[in-house]
Amino acid sequence: MKEKIYYLIIGLIFTYTAQAQLYGGIEIGSKGIKMTVLQVESIKRNTYDVKEFWTENVGIAAGIGIDGTLLKEDIDKAGGVVYNNYKKMLNEYKIEDKNIFVVASSGVGLATNTNDLVVKIKELTNKKIEIISSSLEAKLLLRGCIPPKNYLNSVIIDIGGGNTKGGYAKDINDSSVFFPISCDLGTVTLTEIINKKCKQKTVFEFNENLFDYLPTMRESFKKMYTSRAESQDKSNVYISGGAAWAFYTLLNGAKAEENFTQIQYDDILAIRTIAENNYQRFVTSAESNVEMKKVLNTYQQKYLIAAFNLLETSLEVIPNIQSKKIYFAKQGQIAWLVSYVFDNAKGVKQIY
Repeated sequence: MKEKIYYLIIGLIFTYTAQAQLYGGIEIGSKGIKMTVLQVESIKRNTYDVKEFWTENVGIAAGIGIDGTLLKEDIDKAGGVVYNNYKKMLNEYKIEDKNIFVVASSGVGLATNTNDLVVKIKELTNKKIEIISSSLEAKLLLRGCIPPKNYLNSVIIDIGGGNTKGGYAKDINDSSVFFPISCDLGTVTLTEIINKKCKQKTVFEFNENLFDYLPTMRESFKKMYTSRAESQDKSNVYISGGAAWAFYTLLNGAKAEENFTQIQYDDILAIRTIAENNYQRFVTSAESNVEMKKVLNTYQQKYLIAAFNLLETSLEVIPNIQSKKIYFAKQGQIAWLVSYVFDNAKGVKQIY
């Protein structure tokens, strides 16, 4: 009897191993390059496990805020990082070449010379890189960042390095239709805009110029919401992206345990104030806190200030924000990439 159970267990393990497949995703974002290794257990059931996720802080969007282009040295640097991690997925994780996807986020897509990046990645990896539109990126974010039961009464806002995007779903003829919203302001692009206004390059001067720029930011976000007026009426607001991750981590001193954690608008104001006026407090805390140190290694002070002002302003202009529920979506940084890889695993036609 024991022998039969033993062979049954071995058989189940063998079956699981044979069916599960590994997929790799490499996303070139404005502030960094993100790598994801997925173990897809069942394509029919949409079940998977995120085996590994790591980021290399290679900023590529700095030039967009200066003259609208990706700088050649940034393209070359990004190409090297993509190549090294592509080979890592092939050799260390033994992922089949056809199961590795390389994409660039919508923030990177704002540049006028994205074809230079496409050519560089093709040259190094023989991969056709996808430049994801902000509307598709936001749609995939909604799928990965909002519980299905809340689709119709929620809006997702993702603050990236190059832009801010999001959207909501609406029931039309018994079918959920996605409506995207976007704004061409992100952590990197805003930082570069303000830096160009500064002569002495001090944090004090940066804060002053950013304060003067706030009315422009408010108008940009108001236009984003009023372009799809129903986005302002949703009772739940889900936030994701690097700015949201940095806020949550610095506030709590730890990474989120739950996929969705309710937060308070006033806490965003408090963290923004510390970043502007008492940054050393974060530095001191990070000396003994690994998670907070990750944030400070990713964002220098000016980028943090820009990120938190974007986060605050994007929420501030929503009517009756104090009466709405705001949630931090833990999987925000990889949700759209997971969705994209999973769709391709099913054989869904790629977006060109």
